Order: sequence, then structure tokens, then C-alpha cells
Amino acid sequence: MTRRAMVSVIVIAIVAAAGPLLAHHAWPVDNSRAVTVSGTVTGYEWGNPHVMIGLDVKTQSGAVEKWNVGGPSTTRMEANGWDKSTLKPGDVITAIGYRFSDGQRAMRLDKIVMAGGREMFLYGRR
Repeated sequence: MTRRAMVSVIVIAIVAAAGPLLAHHAWPVDNSRAVTVSGTVTGYEWGNPHVMIGLDVKTQSGAVEKWNVGGPSTTRMEANGWDKSTLKPGDVITAIGYRFSDGQRAMRLDKIVMAGGREMFLYGRR
């Protein structure tokens, strides 16, 4: 194999490997308006690549919607004062972020407000 062919194969392999990574970071969110939901934490998954929170949100009609709200990596959240014990099932929080544009009950969090009023940011805005 010539040097040029070898370089072409390597470049193709790198581009192919990067595809899933880029797709992963393309969260399908509607960044045009923030959404706020309040509910009870049902799960708190402290892990990478993203910390995820399960949330039961009671609607005006009394029905309960299951939401998945998520943030960045644990390292980034630790830099904003979060740790694996920040939340626990049963905590009541208000989540503010950007909902997935495909209609899922999912959002990329910007911040949460704890029941006592404490704001916890996810991306360094204080």
C-alpha cells in the first residue's frame, strides 16, 4: 500500500469513528425558549458522559409525566458545586432548561432550583 493510500485509510477511519461522537453531542433541543418543570426526583444517575435526573411532574389535570433531564459530565458539574449526593429520590426541584425539539419529555438542563430556593447551575452561570 502506498503512503497516500495509507493516509487516506487513516483519515477515513478517523472520520468514521468521530461520527457517533458528534451525533451524541447533537442533543435535539429547541434553544429558542427555556422550559420550566417542577417535580419529584425519581432517579439521579451520577455518571459520565452526562448526569441524568428522572423527574415526576404533575400536570394541571393531575396526571404525572415522567421527564428525563440531564446535564454535562460529572467533572463539569463538580466545578459548579454538584456531587453524587446533591439530589436523592423524593427531593422536589424545579428544572429549567431546553426541551428536546422532537417532543420527548426530556431536556438539557441549565439549572435547577431546590425546594429551599437554592439555585444549582450546570454550566458555570452563577
